[in-house]
Amino acid sequence: MALSVLDRLGTRDADPAARRPVVTLALIALSALVLLTGPSFGLNPGYGTGQARVCAEQRYEQRWGAVPVELTTGHPLTADRLAALPRATPDCEVSPTPAKIPVLSVLSSLFVHAGWLHLLGNVLFLFVFGPGVEERFGRIRFLLLYLAMGYLATYGYALAETHTTDSVRAVVGASGAIAGVLGAYLRLYPHARVTTLVPLLLFLPLRLPAWLVLGLWFVLQWWSVHTGGPGVAYLVHVIGFSAGYLTVWAVTVRRIRWQRPPRQGEPE
Repeated sequence: MALSVLDRLGTRDADPAARRPVVTLALIALSALVLLTGPSFGLNPGYGTGQARVCAEQRYEQRWGAVPVELTTGHPLTADRLAALPRATPDCEVSPTPAKIPVLSVLSSLFVHAGWLHLLGNVLFLFVFGPGVEERFGRIRFLLLYLAMGYLATYGYALAETHTTDSVRAVVGASGAIAGVLGAYLRLYPHARVTTLVPLLLFLPLRLPAWLVLGLWFVLQWWSVHTGGPGVAYLVHVIGFSAGYLTVWAVTVRRIRWQRPPRQGEPE
């Protein structure tokens, strides 16, 4: 299923500022800016072309991405461990970065993407589901939720991959944080109608409840953890989504005051 447009759920209120998802748009813009200035886009001639740029991408992701073994040990990879990394081309060399701070690499990894398709696949979900969660949480709390889900998902993945070959591969992308937003959205707006494109012979636009769309997405990610190929950390999605849902569930159970009272059909 491919998501297209968000029904705004009637969540707009009398405050015009509440209608502008400033944080959501800022996160999307920052991610796009990082991609534009990095080696994946090819705009910066300093990264070279052809194979030189491929190697630059590997070094870039290793420098700014979150490496599971670095997160679990608290130390950057050594030259010996880096030499054992799988490479896109045999001539690429990735140098260790002793000044790298693993805990901060999670933050930087949330804004690094491996190309436009990777970025667009992530920010589409953020654009569709982020505004509703941002409005309910408020801008600051939404930003904190986004970052917290990114950290929880990345560290959870690192712990799960500690003794596997993926423990030395850099994780990049905002999918863990965005999955957390999806989980939060499901808890806040389970009956909202979302327009989706369903591949039945042709791509048919259908309006389906959020619980169905996001529930199927979560099942697909869970299934892909066991059957998906290399290159996508599906477990990050599963952890982020679960953490986002449970976080909002815990908050609503304690009846913490929101920006506005829940509307009809939303959980109290």
